[in-house]
This record gives sequence, C-alpha cells and structure tokens, in this order.
Amino acid sequence: MSKLNGKCAVILGAGNRGNMAQVMAKRFRDEGAQVLVAGRKMAELERFAAEIGGHAAQCDITQLADLQALAKTAVERMGSISIAVNATGWGLLKPFLETTTEELVKMTALQYIGPFQFFQTMIKAMPKGGSLIQISSATAKIMLNDHAAYMGTKAGTDHVIRCIAHEFGKHGFRANSISPGLTDTPMTAGGKAIPGLFDSFLKGYPLGRIGTSDDIAAAAVWLSSDECFMTGENLQVNGGLTLRMNPTKQDMAEAIAKASGKA
Repeated sequence: MSKLNGKCAVILGAGNRGNMAQVMAKRFRDEGAQVLVAGRKMAELERFAAEIGGHAAQCDITQLADLQALAKTAVERMGSISIAVNATGWGLLKPFLETTTEELVKMTALQYIGPFQFFQTMIKAMPKGGSLIQISSATAKIMLNDHAAYMGTKAGTDHVIRCIAHEFGKHGFRANSISPGLTDTPMTAGGKAIPGLFDSFLKGYPLGRIGTSDDIAAAAVWLSSDECFMTGENLQVNGGLTLRMNPTKQDMAEAIAKASGKA
C-alpha cells in the first residue's frame, strides 16, 4: 500500500533538473500523493511536472506575494495541502571576514526570512494540519570552513521549525527538519569532478558512503506519512557524519593532491 495516498504536497525548490526537490517529488508521486512543484524556473518545473503527472507553479521564496499565490494555486489545483516542503538554498562558500553585507542580506532572505514566511503561509492554507519539512544541513550542527552565513541561517531555521512544532502541534501539524551532509546532487557536481575532493569527506561517514537524494526522499516520505509520530526534530540523514566532522581545508587539499599525483 502506498504511504501517501490521498495527500497533497507542495515542494519548493524544484527548478533544477535532477535536484533533491525533484527526487523527493517523484518519490511522493510514487507513494500516491498529488504533488505541486515550485521554484523560479518555470520551463523546467513544467517539464518535470508533466513527467511525473504533477502540477507546477512559479515562486520565489523571498517574495511573500509569490508564497501567498503558491498556496492559493496549490489548493485550487489539488483541493488541499497536507505536506509542505522547503528545499531551497544557496551554497555560499566564502571566508567569514570577506562575507559582505549584500551577501548576508541575500542569504538571510533566502534561508531565514523566506522559509519563515513559507511556513507561515502554508500553515494558513492547511486548516486540517499536516507535515511541514525543512531541508536543513549537517553544517547547522558541525563545522565546515567558509560557510558561516549558510550555516547560521540553516541553524536559525531549524529553531523556527521547533517553534512551529511547539505552537501548532495542537492544530494537527508536525514540523521537522532533515539534515543531509555532502550529497551527490547536480549542485555538487562541480566538487565531485575534482579528483579526491569527495574522497576527503568519506572518513567522516561511519556508514562509508556519500549521501544521495534518494536517502533524503525516503526520510521525507516517512515524515509525511501517517506512521510518523514525531515533531520538532532534526533528522540527521547523513550516514553518521554528525558523529564526526567534515574535512578541514588541509584534509581536502591533501586528498586532491594525492588523487592528482602531486602528493
């Protein structure tokens, strides 16, 4: 029996081919849910929605009017919303002292204010409650060089999720985060192409491999299903990475040099 029969999901951040949000959306459809995918790249969203038999809507998470229109569109097309997933993000990689005010404003809009208002809007459009999911990051808990703005906003939104769980559980909402580590996705393809870089992360994973979007999708299905009796938590779906640590700059440099024969 499919785990999500009768449920209607909004997944924001699905505008890039093959990304984590698209993998989740396909898995949700396979489990019986109606799905509306949203993001900024409408052509790709429409292509993907047609592929999986879902719906598409354009939405910039930093624009409150877009979020309100998204909720309205989702209800009109699917009849209701019972699952809302935010999978947007920007992997700013920059030293602490070089991060500019403009970058901080952009990061905060995308990874703190945007998610805050996304969940506000979804809660208002979900009178019967449901499952709210934030895609966070293992780096909200453990260190990674040159990632302070990214890490800080992800950690802040994790606490917002806890606040939602505390306040809205009585109204039938579950709110949880999922924290991947380094994941093999289109966004990390550039890093994967550097010989040795991915290998430098492996010693941090007790389960011995880099994560995949399918790992995250499986966790999201469970969080969205009626089997889930959990709220206000952050699932560390990263092979045990948070038991150890990400590689340092020196670790990465040594692994790259070794792989390229320069060690």
